[in-house]
Amino acid sequence: MSAQLAAYSTSTGEAFQFWVLGTVAVAGALCTVFMKRAVHSALCLAGTMIILAVFYLANGAYFLGVVQIVVYTGAIMMLFLFVVMLVGVTAADSLKETIKGQRWLALVCGLGFGILLVAGVGNASLTEFTGLGQANANGNVEGLATLLFTKYVFAFEITGALLITAAVGAMVLTHRERTERAKTQRELAEQRVRDGKHLPPLPAPGVYARHNAVDIPGLLPDGTPAELSVMQTLRQRGQIRDVSAEAISDLKALEQRSEDRLERTNSGPGSGSAGGSNSGEASK
Repeated sequence: MSAQLAAYSTSTGEAFQFWVLGTVAVAGALCTVFMKRAVHSALCLAGTMIILAVFYLANGAYFLGVVQIVVYTGAIMMLFLFVVMLVGVTAADSLKETIKGQRWLALVCGLGFGILLVAGVGNASLTEFTGLGQANANGNVEGLATLLFTKYVFAFEITGALLITAAVGAMVLTHRERTERAKTQRELAEQRVRDGKHLPPLPAPGVYARHNAVDIPGLLPDGTPAELSVMQTLRQRGQIRDVSAEAISDLKALEQRSEDRLERTNSGPGSGSAGGSNSGEASK
Protein backbone atom coordinates (compact mmCIF):
# COMPACT_ATOMS: atom_id res chain seq x y z
CA MET A 1 0.00 0.00 0.00
CA SER A 2 2.87 2.35 0.83
CA ALA A 3 4.51 1.64 -2.53
CA GLN A 4 1.25 2.47 -4.32
CA LEU A 5 0.94 5.73 -2.40
CA ALA A 6 4.56 6.58 -3.18
CA ALA A 7 3.89 6.02 -6.86
CA TYR A 8 1.01 8.51 -6.82
CA SER A 9 2.71 11.09 -4.57
CA THR A 10 4.81 13.96 -5.92
CA SER A 11 7.89 15.36 -4.24
CA THR A 12 8.45 19.07 -3.73
CA GLY A 13 11.29 19.24 -6.27
CA GLU A 14 9.27 17.43 -8.91
CA ALA A 15 6.26 19.69 -8.37
CA PHE A 16 8.45 22.79 -8.51
CA GLN A 17 10.07 21.58 -11.72
CA PHE A 18 6.73 20.78 -13.31
CA TRP A 19 5.11 24.14 -12.53
CA VAL A 20 8.11 26.23 -13.56
CA LEU A 21 8.98 24.36 -16.75
CA GLY A 22 5.30 23.78 -17.58
CA THR A 23 4.67 27.53 -17.43
CA VAL A 24 7.65 28.19 -19.69
CA ALA A 25 6.51 25.46 -22.11
CA VAL A 26 3.00 26.92 -22.34
CA ALA A 27 4.45 30.41 -22.85
CA GLY A 28 6.71 29.08 -25.61
CA ALA A 29 3.78 27.34 -27.29
CA LEU A 30 1.71 30.54 -27.20
CA CYS A 31 4.63 32.57 -28.55
CA THR A 32 4.97 30.03 -31.36
CA VAL A 33 1.44 30.84 -32.46
CA PHE A 34 1.34 34.58 -31.83
CA MET A 35 4.85 35.69 -32.85
CA LYS A 36 4.86 37.86 -35.96
CA ARG A 37 8.19 36.62 -37.31
CA ALA A 38 8.56 33.01 -38.40
CA VAL A 39 12.12 32.78 -37.07
CA HIS A 40 10.98 33.78 -33.58
CA SER A 41 8.17 31.23 -33.73
CA ALA A 42 10.62 28.49 -34.67
CA LEU A 43 12.90 29.42 -31.77
CA CYS A 44 10.00 29.36 -29.31
CA LEU A 45 8.93 25.95 -30.61
CA ALA A 46 12.48 24.65 -30.20
CA GLY A 47 12.50 25.84 -26.58
CA THR A 48 9.18 24.11 -25.92
CA MET A 49 10.55 20.85 -27.34
CA ILE A 50 13.60 21.07 -25.10
CA ILE A 51 11.36 21.44 -22.04
CA LEU A 52 9.36 18.40 -23.15
CA ALA A 53 12.62 16.47 -23.32
CA VAL A 54 13.36 17.51 -19.73
CA PHE A 55 9.94 16.17 -18.72
CA TYR A 56 10.71 12.85 -20.39
CA LEU A 57 14.04 12.59 -18.60
CA ALA A 58 12.47 13.49 -15.26
CA ASN A 59 9.91 10.70 -15.66
CA GLY A 60 12.53 8.06 -16.45
CA ALA A 61 11.93 7.90 -20.21
CA TYR A 62 15.55 8.48 -21.10
CA PHE A 63 15.31 7.20 -24.65
CA LEU A 64 12.41 9.52 -25.50
CA GLY A 65 14.20 12.44 -23.88
CA VAL A 66 17.35 11.92 -25.92
CA VAL A 67 15.35 11.37 -29.11
CA GLN A 68 13.36 14.53 -28.41
CA ILE A 69 16.55 16.59 -28.20
CA VAL A 70 18.64 14.92 -30.92
CA VAL A 71 15.98 14.21 -33.55
CA TYR A 72 13.24 16.79 -33.12
CA THR A 73 14.99 19.76 -31.54
CA GLY A 74 18.48 19.20 -32.91
CA ALA A 75 17.65 18.08 -36.43
CA ILE A 76 14.11 18.84 -37.55
CA MET A 77 13.58 22.14 -35.73
CA MET A 78 17.02 23.48 -36.64
CA LEU A 79 16.34 22.50 -40.25
CA PHE A 80 13.07 24.44 -40.15
CA LEU A 81 14.86 27.40 -38.58
CA PHE A 82 17.63 27.46 -41.19
CA VAL A 83 15.14 27.13 -44.04
CA VAL A 84 13.06 30.00 -42.69
CA MET A 85 16.15 32.17 -42.26
CA LEU A 86 17.41 31.40 -45.77
CA VAL A 87 14.04 31.90 -47.44
CA GLY A 88 13.49 35.13 -45.53
CA VAL A 89 9.81 34.88 -44.65
CA THR A 90 8.52 38.20 -43.36
CA ALA A 91 5.46 39.14 -41.39
CA ALA A 92 3.78 40.49 -44.53
CA ASP A 93 4.00 37.10 -46.23
CA SER A 94 2.17 35.35 -43.42
CA LEU A 95 -0.87 37.61 -43.88
CA LYS A 96 -1.47 36.41 -47.43
CA GLU A 97 -4.02 33.60 -47.45
CA THR A 98 -3.18 31.39 -50.42
CA ILE A 99 -5.92 28.81 -49.69
CA LYS A 100 -9.42 30.09 -49.06
CA GLY A 101 -10.89 29.06 -45.74
CA GLN A 102 -7.64 27.70 -44.31
CA ARG A 103 -7.90 29.84 -41.19
CA TRP A 104 -11.32 28.49 -40.26
CA LEU A 105 -10.13 24.98 -41.01
CA ALA A 106 -7.07 25.53 -38.80
CA LEU A 107 -9.32 26.86 -36.03
CA VAL A 108 -11.58 23.79 -36.21
CA CYS A 109 -8.59 21.46 -36.22
CA GLY A 110 -7.10 23.31 -33.26
CA LEU A 111 -10.31 23.01 -31.27
CA GLY A 112 -10.56 19.31 -32.12
CA PHE A 113 -6.99 18.72 -31.06
CA GLY A 114 -7.61 20.62 -27.82
CA ILE A 115 -10.67 18.52 -27.03
CA LEU A 116 -8.75 15.33 -27.82
CA LEU A 117 -5.87 16.45 -25.62
CA VAL A 118 -8.14 17.31 -22.69
CA ALA A 119 -9.93 13.98 -23.05
CA GLY A 120 -6.64 12.09 -23.14
CA VAL A 121 -5.28 13.87 -20.06
CA GLY A 122 -8.54 13.36 -18.20
CA ASN A 123 -8.59 9.67 -19.08
CA ALA A 124 -4.98 9.31 -17.96
CA SER A 125 -5.75 11.04 -14.67
CA LEU A 126 -8.82 8.96 -13.86
CA THR A 127 -7.65 5.58 -15.16
CA GLU A 128 -5.06 3.42 -13.46
CA PHE A 129 -2.50 1.95 -15.83
CA THR A 130 -1.84 -1.76 -15.52
CA GLY A 131 1.16 -3.60 -16.88
CA LEU A 132 3.49 -0.58 -16.94
CA GLY A 133 5.97 -2.22 -14.60
CA GLN A 134 5.89 -5.44 -16.64
CA ALA A 135 6.48 -3.51 -19.88
CA ASN A 136 9.52 -1.73 -18.43
CA ALA A 137 10.84 -4.76 -16.57
CA ASN A 138 14.00 -4.93 -18.70
CA GLY A 139 14.29 -1.17 -19.17
CA ASN A 140 12.36 1.56 -20.94
CA VAL A 141 14.47 1.39 -24.10
CA GLU A 142 14.03 -2.36 -24.56
CA GLY A 143 10.30 -2.18 -23.83
CA LEU A 144 9.83 0.66 -26.31
CA ALA A 145 11.87 -1.17 -28.96
CA THR A 146 9.77 -4.30 -28.45
CA LEU A 147 6.56 -2.36 -29.09
CA LEU A 148 7.95 -0.50 -32.09
CA PHE A 149 9.36 -3.52 -33.92
CA THR A 150 6.65 -6.07 -33.04
CA LYS A 151 3.19 -4.67 -32.39
CA TYR A 152 3.51 -1.27 -34.10
CA VAL A 153 6.07 -2.14 -36.77
CA PHE A 154 3.74 -1.36 -39.70
CA ALA A 155 2.68 2.00 -38.23
CA PHE A 156 6.35 2.80 -37.60
CA GLU A 157 7.35 1.97 -41.17
CA ILE A 158 4.40 3.90 -42.63
CA THR A 159 5.34 6.94 -40.56
CA GLY A 160 8.96 6.74 -41.77
CA ALA A 161 7.84 6.43 -45.38
CA LEU A 162 5.51 9.42 -44.91
CA LEU A 163 8.35 11.56 -43.54
CA ILE A 164 10.66 10.58 -46.40
CA THR A 165 7.92 11.30 -48.94
CA ALA A 166 7.32 14.71 -47.35
CA ALA A 167 11.05 15.56 -47.50
CA VAL A 168 11.32 14.50 -51.14
CA GLY A 169 8.13 16.39 -52.01
CA ALA A 170 9.48 19.55 -50.37
CA MET A 171 12.68 19.30 -52.40
CA VAL A 172 10.73 18.72 -55.62
CA LEU A 173 8.43 21.68 -54.96
CA THR A 174 11.29 24.05 -54.15
CA HIS A 175 13.47 22.92 -57.07
CA ARG A 176 13.41 25.27 -60.04
CA GLU A 177 14.54 24.22 -63.48
CA ARG A 178 16.53 26.77 -65.45
CA THR A 179 14.46 27.81 -68.45
CA GLU A 180 17.17 29.85 -70.21
CA ARG A 181 20.88 29.65 -70.77
CA ALA A 182 23.08 31.24 -68.13
CA LYS A 183 24.87 34.36 -69.35
CA THR A 184 28.64 34.47 -69.39
CA GLN A 185 30.75 37.15 -67.72
CA ARG A 186 31.37 38.86 -71.06
CA GLU A 187 27.65 39.00 -71.84
CA LEU A 188 26.88 40.37 -68.38
CA ALA A 189 29.55 43.05 -68.78
CA GLU A 190 28.21 44.04 -72.21
CA GLN A 191 24.70 44.21 -70.79
CA ARG A 192 25.86 46.53 -68.01
CA VAL A 193 27.51 48.81 -70.56
CA ARG A 194 24.37 48.92 -72.71
CA ASP A 195 22.15 49.66 -69.69
CA GLY A 196 24.47 52.43 -68.51
CA LYS A 197 25.00 50.96 -65.05
CA HIS A 198 27.87 51.67 -62.70
CA LEU A 199 30.93 49.98 -64.23
CA PRO A 200 33.83 50.70 -61.83
CA PRO A 201 33.97 49.13 -58.37
CA LEU A 202 31.51 50.49 -55.86
CA PRO A 203 32.81 53.26 -53.58
CA ALA A 204 33.70 52.29 -50.05
CA PRO A 205 31.58 53.44 -47.11
CA GLY A 206 32.82 56.08 -44.71
CA VAL A 207 33.68 59.75 -45.11
CA TYR A 208 37.10 60.32 -46.71
CA ALA A 209 38.59 57.36 -44.80
CA ARG A 210 37.88 59.06 -41.47
CA HIS A 211 35.08 56.59 -40.72
CA ASN A 212 34.78 53.03 -42.01
CA ALA A 213 31.27 52.25 -40.73
CA VAL A 214 29.08 50.44 -43.27
CA ASP A 215 26.03 52.51 -42.35
CA ILE A 216 27.67 55.87 -43.20
CA PRO A 217 27.74 56.80 -46.89
CA GLY A 218 30.96 58.05 -48.38
CA LEU A 219 31.24 61.56 -49.78
CA LEU A 220 31.94 62.45 -53.36
CA PRO A 221 34.48 65.17 -54.22
CA ASP A 222 31.70 67.77 -54.28
CA GLY A 223 30.62 66.82 -50.75
CA THR A 224 27.42 64.96 -51.63
CA PRO A 225 26.93 61.44 -50.20
CA ALA A 226 27.58 58.53 -52.54
CA GLU A 227 24.42 56.43 -52.78
CA LEU A 228 26.29 53.33 -53.97
CA SER A 229 28.64 53.25 -50.97
CA VAL A 230 26.06 51.64 -48.64
CA MET A 231 24.11 48.40 -48.94
CA GLN A 232 20.61 48.50 -50.34
CA THR A 233 19.46 46.32 -47.43
CA LEU A 234 20.48 48.97 -44.90
CA ARG A 235 18.87 51.66 -47.03
CA GLN A 236 15.55 49.80 -47.19
CA ARG A 237 15.62 49.20 -43.43
CA GLY A 238 16.32 52.86 -42.73
CA GLN A 239 19.52 52.06 -40.81
CA ILE A 240 21.77 54.59 -42.55
CA ARG A 241 23.14 57.38 -40.38
CA ASP A 242 22.72 60.77 -41.99
CA VAL A 243 25.92 62.66 -41.32
CA SER A 244 26.06 64.56 -44.57
CA ALA A 245 25.62 68.01 -42.98
CA GLU A 246 28.27 67.36 -40.36
CA ALA A 247 30.62 65.82 -42.90
CA ILE A 248 30.18 68.74 -45.28
CA SER A 249 30.87 71.24 -42.51
CA ASP A 250 34.02 69.32 -41.55
CA LEU A 251 35.00 69.23 -45.20
CA LYS A 252 34.53 72.98 -45.53
CA ALA A 253 36.63 73.56 -42.42
CA LEU A 254 39.35 71.29 -43.82
CA GLU A 255 39.31 73.11 -47.16
CA GLN A 256 39.46 76.44 -45.37
CA ARG A 257 42.50 75.37 -43.38
CA SER A 258 44.11 74.08 -46.57
CA GLU A 259 43.48 77.40 -48.34
CA ASP A 260 44.89 79.36 -45.43
CA ARG A 261 47.97 77.17 -45.36
CA LEU A 262 48.44 77.51 -49.12
CA GLU A 263 48.10 81.29 -48.90
CA ARG A 264 50.76 81.42 -46.19
CA THR A 265 53.01 79.17 -48.27
CA ASN A 266 52.55 81.33 -51.37
CA SER A 267 53.15 84.52 -49.44
CA GLY A 268 56.42 83.14 -48.03
CA PRO A 269 58.35 82.77 -51.30
CA GLY A 270 56.89 86.03 -52.61
CA SER A 271 58.03 87.97 -49.62
CA GLY A 272 61.42 86.27 -49.80
CA SER A 273 61.86 87.26 -53.45
CA ALA A 274 60.75 90.79 -52.72
CA GLY A 275 63.20 90.98 -49.85
CA GLY A 276 65.94 89.64 -52.09
CA SER A 277 65.28 92.30 -54.74
CA ASN A 278 65.20 95.05 -52.16
CA SER A 279 68.45 93.86 -50.70
CA GLY A 280 69.92 93.72 -54.20
CA GLU A 281 68.81 97.26 -54.94
CA ALA A 282 70.18 98.41 -51.63
CA SER A 283 73.53 96.84 -52.43
CA LYS A 284 73.59 98.60 -55.74
